[in-house]
This record gives sequence, structure tokens and C-alpha cells, in this order.
Amino acid sequence: MNRSGGTEARARICAVVPAYNHWRELPSILERLRAAGLTVYVIDDGSGTAAAAAIAALHDPAGGVEVHRLPVNQGKGAAVSHGFALAWDAGFSHAAQVDADGQHDLDALPDLLAASASRPEALISGHPIYDASIPRGRRIGRWVTHVWVWIETLSLQISDSMCGFRVYPLMAVRALLARAAVGTRMDFDTEIMVRLFRAGVPVAMVPVRVIYPPENTSNFRLLADNWLITRMHTRLMLEMPAWLLTRRIRDGNRGGDHAFARPPHWSGLGERGAWLGLWLSAWTARLLGRRGCLVLLAPVVLWFMLAGRAQRHASRQFLTRATGREPSTWMVYRHFMSFAARALDAFRAWTGRIPVAAVIVGDPALLAAMRANPAGAVMVVAHIGNVELARASLDSDLQERMTILVHTRHAVNYNRLLRTYHPDMARNLMQVTDIGPETAIALKERAEQGGWIVLAGDRTPVGGGGRTARVSFLGKDAAFALGPWIVASLLRCPVYLLSCMDTGNGTWRVDLEKFADAIVLPRADRDGALRGYAARYAARLEALAREAPLQWYNFFDFWAR
Repeated sequence: MNRSGGTEARARICAVVPAYNHWRELPSILERLRAAGLTVYVIDDGSGTAAAAAIAALHDPAGGVEVHRLPVNQGKGAAVSHGFALAWDAGFSHAAQVDADGQHDLDALPDLLAASASRPEALISGHPIYDASIPRGRRIGRWVTHVWVWIETLSLQISDSMCGFRVYPLMAVRALLARAAVGTRMDFDTEIMVRLFRAGVPVAMVPVRVIYPPENTSNFRLLADNWLITRMHTRLMLEMPAWLLTRRIRDGNRGGDHAFARPPHWSGLGERGAWLGLWLSAWTARLLGRRGCLVLLAPVVLWFMLAGRAQRHASRQFLTRATGREPSTWMVYRHFMSFAARALDAFRAWTGRIPVAAVIVGDPALLAAMRANPAGAVMVVAHIGNVELARASLDSDLQERMTILVHTRHAVNYNRLLRTYHPDMARNLMQVTDIGPETAIALKERAEQGGWIVLAGDRTPVGGGGRTARVSFLGKDAAFALGPWIVASLLRCPVYLLSCMDTGNGTWRVDLEKFADAIVLPRADRDGALRGYAARYAARLEALAREAPLQWYNFFDFWAR
């Protein structure tokens, strides 16, 4: 019989239900599984006398239900593996694992089966959607495990590794269990999922509602099972170098892994954070505060550093030029952590968790003069420090005066998160990929009404066709956009440089500096004048970069041609 799992053979799916002293919900679970046309293998994992009798009474081979008993409790993983062996011997190609405690909403079963039918080579797993019944300790514990799994797989594809509601491709499982020892108790669900993923088995997640009934009895042993799970994560981390080497060889044989042969443009790097992960980070920040959230984010950031070859290379390249020495891996990691802290602090600022007194204006007289002046202005910012925090700390009148030119399509989820908590953060944002005549007219109208036009001076145009000049930056020529100075000349406004730097002691310093009363571009040497402004700006940016190199957030090859 062909059980390869390929589309050329029709999949045969059964169900495996491990049970240890859970029997009250079993009749209704079996009824739903049989209604879906599944043969069911119930594995009694050494239940007590009363529960064993109740489970044994459900044995009905003619009705498609077989009960098999393990005389001694061996653990959930051992019970599920025993069921897999029975299913394989009976000629099934796939097995749906369903826990016996009744926590999973079986209305999602058709979705799991349909996903498996469309992708027979994949492991299909439920992604739990919890209600208010989940204990807080369980929620936090699961989140910690998710973080470790993201690190161990260098991927966010496994959004939940602990859900016991899945459809397994048995050939892949059989091959894995023949060569690797997988945990036999509460460490089973996570470990087999990570190992299958590492073996190249695709993973697909299907939403499923999960409840914690008040009368439900948990088989989780707080100390013993947490120790097993800790040992499992330790094993998986220790095996990572060998896995990465194997994957590198495999990808090389496929002719891949040449994605960074040419340095990517900053706008093409894309957002490296899923909506769920960002939302959970925000939730953690509100629950545990800044320090607690950063502790939990530390392994996530490590994963991003390990998985982001282009970003890691860019960090090392920049830090070498900014500090004059080759950075250690620890310094590169601190650079990534600084970026995570920047995003977290911007979120905290927009949600009112950073006091106004913590944001110190370096020249309050200049800001007061700008506030009193009804004329418009151009503010040039850069991806260094935390200008978003400075904007969030301004009063609503000053926020209203700002029009911010942005390109946020590579950070959709992060900005969506901020809008969820503070809809005003999106106020006066103008999405631009290039400044054409219509955009220039709109900006001129806003400047004439006293608006402050805010745009970045450290990134080249998105489309690659805009005007740039190569000027010295940290000892080597780099491309700087000329757009900010062209816009400022058209608007006939004074130009200011705005930065907001983390001082490291719980405060931020906002510096506002007048760059020019006006940008003048003489016809006789327009290009030379533009290049001069770009060079002056690069020099000021270089001073900031040398002062606080870990607050530089351009994670791409800044000097690429």
C-alpha cells in the first residue's frame, strides 16, 4: 500500500486519543471522531481502576473504536507513539491526535482534516484561541515555551507547540522516531513538532478554541514536567549547531542561500515580527513592565540576530566603523536588543507609560520659539535614537502641526499595534515612495499653514530612481538622499535637525538644532549645493552615530552601491 503522503495516494486518516484518568469527556469525543468517519485508537496510559474500567467499556472494534491499555503509566508521549505504531500497522497514512480532557473545540476538526488533505506532507496543528478560563500561569508558561521554540527553529511558523490537537503524517513520524529519542511525557508535543520541523516537514496552524473547564483535572506535574521540558529545550539548543550545519548543506545542495549576494535595499528587507508576537510583547509589557518584557524578549531577539544574516552583517559592519574596532558577538546582540528596547519604549510612550518629565528637551527656548512662530518648518530626522518617542511625548497641538513623510509598508504589523492602543499615532502620517508634484503641492500648503514637515534624511529613495549623492560617512562614501533638501528649497522653510537619544538612566534627550535658515540652490551649481547640504548632514549624523552607536537602527548595508 502506498502511504507516502504524496498527492498520488489517497490519505487514510485515523485518530489517536491518549487518556490517563480522563474518561468523562471521552464518549462525546469518540462520537465526534466517529461522525467524521475516523477509526479511533484510545490508548489508556495506565489509568487508575475506576477510570480504566470506564475507558475499557468504550472498546468497540466493530464500531471503529479500539481501546489499548498500557499496564503502567508511561507518559502522554509514549501513549501517542504507541497509537502511531498501531495506526501504521493498520495501514493508515495519517493520525489525528486528540487529547481526552475535552479542552479542544472539535468543531475545528473538519478544518484540520481539510488542511491535511490539501497538504498531506505537512504537520497540521491547532493554534489555541483561549477564553478567560485559562490560568494566568499557564498562559505565561506557554508564552515562554513559544519563545524557545522560535529560537530552536529559527522561525515563527510554529505559533503554538503545546496544542494536543493535530494531524501527523505517519511516514515522517515513523522515520523521526526511528532515529531520534523524543520525550515520552509532557515534553512530547513540543519536541516532536520541533524535530519534525527541523527534518523539513512543513507545519500549518489552524485556529481552535480551547477552554479550561472548572472540573478539569490536569496531569501536568509541576516540578517533574517542568524539569523535563527544561531538559528538552536544553537538548534542542545544544543540537542547533549540528542542525544548522545540516540545513546549510541541504540548502547548498539545492542551490539556495544566495539571497544576500547583493545587498538588499532597506525597503526590501520587510518586517520580521508577526502580529501575534508583537501583540504578546505589548501584553507582556503592560503586565510585567519594561524590564520584565525585555527579559522575555531577550531570546526572541537572539533568534532574530541568528536568523537575520543581512541584518547581523550590517550591524557588525556599522559598529566596526562607528567604534573603530571589530565588535564582539555580544555587542552585536546588544545592538539588536537596543532596537527591541526602542520599539518597546515607543509603544510605552504612546500608551502613556513614560512620564513627560523623562523626556528632556536640550534647548527648550528653541522649541518655545518654534511653537510661538506660526511659520512652517522642515524637520529632518534619522533612524538613530527614538524620534517616535519624542513625537509621542509632545502635546496634541504640536503633534497636530507635524506632517510625517513615512514608508511603513515594511513595518505594517508594528504600526498596526500602535494604532490599536493609540489611534492618534497615525495622525498626519503621509505614505510616500517618491515625492511627485502632487505631494510637493500638498506639503507646500501644509507648510504655508504653519505645519512642520518631518522626513528622514538617512535613507535613499524607495524606488531607487531618486536623486542621491555619495558623501563621506564614518570614513567611507555612502549614498544620501537629496530629497529632503530639494523639498526644503521648494517650501522655502527653515530646516531643523531633530533627534531623541536614550541617556541610559531612564530619560531621553531631545535635541533640536537649526540646520539652515533656508535651503538655497543656485542655478549655477545646484548639484554642488545639494551635495554640500548632504555632506553637512552626514557629518552631523556621524557625530551622533559615534556618540551612541548602539542606537543606530539602519540594519542594512549603509555603504552599498
